[in-house]
Amino acid sequence: MAWLHDLIGLYIWILIISALLSWFPSNNPRGALVGVKRVLARLTEPVLRPLRQIIPRPSIGGVGVDFSVMVAVIILIIINNLI
Repeated sequence: MAWLHDLIGLYIWILIISALLSWFPSNNPRGALVGVKRVLARLTEPVLRPLRQIIPRPSIGGVGVDFSVMVAVIILIIINNLI
């Protein structure tokens, strides 16, 4: 079961890194950052897409804030502790 805890921990880090990288613009369509973002999006979107449909995006300073990553991390931490 330790491998499952490690896998959940790794996925939490993938979610966090994906969220942090979303703050950086990627101007070069062939750059390494775009490739990393694309891979991370493929890994995280299956979990985040349903959460984004449920959780409203509050507007803070005219910008919609996405809390789906934070909710996903909290849910995964709870699941990890229950296992």
